[in-house]
Amino acid sequence: MALSIVFSVLAGVLLLLGFLGTFVPVLPGAPLAWAGLLLAYFSEYNEISLIVLIITAVVAVVVSILDNFMPVLMTNKIGGSKAATWGATIGLVVGLFMGPVGIIAGPFLGALVGELIHSGGEFGNSIKAAWGAFLGFILGTGMKMIAVAVFIWIYLRSFFA
Repeated sequence: MALSIVFSVLAGVLLLLGFLGTFVPVLPGAPLAWAGLLLAYFSEYNEISLIVLIITAVVAVVVSILDNFMPVLMTNKIGGSKAATWGATIGLVVGLFMGPVGIIAGPFLGALVGELIHSGGEFGNSIKAAWGAFLGFILGTGMKMIAVAVFIWIYLRSFFA
């Protein structure tokens, strides 16, 4: 009984931390929120089925992977060259080691530099490719927020059911 209370409270904390992690790049938002659902699954105060737990695990993994690749995909989609796409990829990897600002700015700057090199200094197309990288970051963040908000809704619904 007491352990169930602890699990349910910790689940809520992990879900809130997960939501915070959707816009604070240092925290892994979707995995933290899913860990909250996992704890809730073991609590007597929450009614979460194994099927829901498995589906949300898959969603957490897919969203986490897509979040990291969206800047690269959007750079390519907006018409950036392979050099811009490679620049966004390298910027993402380098940015991961530079904290939250690096994670946001890395793909943008990488795509900008890659496209500038490719186009011989043509700034218009280069800024367009960099904008694609930034838009990809925003889309990835939005996907994480939606997924974690659904996880929170599942938790609240299971608690009050």
